[in-house]
Amino acid sequence: MADMTAAIEIQGLHKSFGDVEVLRGIDFTVAPGEVVCVVGPSGSGKSTLLRCVNLLEEPTSGTVTVGGVDMTDPDIDLDAMRRRIGMVFQQFNLFPHLNVLDNLTIAQRRVLGRGREDAGRIARENLAKVGLADREDSFPAQLSGGQQQRVAIARALSMGPGLMLFDEPTSALDPELVGDVLGVMRTLADEGMTMLVVTHEMGFARDVADLVVFMDEGRVVEEGAPEDVLARPRHPRTKAFLARVLHPDAVQPEA
Repeated sequence: MADMTAAIEIQGLHKSFGDVEVLRGIDFTVAPGEVVCVVGPSGSGKSTLLRCVNLLEEPTSGTVTVGGVDMTDPDIDLDAMRRRIGMVFQQFNLFPHLNVLDNLTIAQRRVLGRGREDAGRIARENLAKVGLADREDSFPAQLSGGQQQRVAIARALSMGPGLMLFDEPTSALDPELVGDVLGVMRTLADEGMTMLVVTHEMGFARDVADLVVFMDEGRVVEEGAPEDVLARPRHPRTKAFLARVLHPDAVQPEA
């Protein structure tokens, strides 16, 4: 629908750290209910882009709007906007001294003002969604990395976000644990959750994304449907990256 407000709209986004320009004019849009996967080599600015969406990093210039609200407007209620955005990091960032249920309820109670009973009910619903209904009394150290990341997803969902940001959520996991986390993310996509995902998991991007954005050196080099970007890339840089990622044994080492 042409008049539908974009879930995320990024225009002319630049971000510098001192003299180092990390983002060099990013433009793209995420529609409501869409899954957008951002791929590219390490150091291309993907995580910085994600952190600019909820203003964990302040853009140097350009605009980021979420649900029609300009996140860079100094007069917005940033805390209120962040409550609408769930974020899952590479590291799980769970409180080690709290059990799983308390990790899921503490922000609900302190930030949203929910009572203990409501917060617990919502937490348990989301633990069931990620397949960990039986681990509410466990502490993070008693869980595998994949379980901790699923708890982190459940924690974000318990805040009732309309948008989820994922910053390489499987990069810190052992390979055999990746599938469980991606399975939860696939379920969220099937349920219509709007998601912006920075990932190296090309299979996930191919199967789940509505749009794939390939970044390199702080720019969007190519974007489109996964069957176009991942199977029929047009730009030489995209082709070279995918050759190394998808067929590493066939790539000759550089002289």
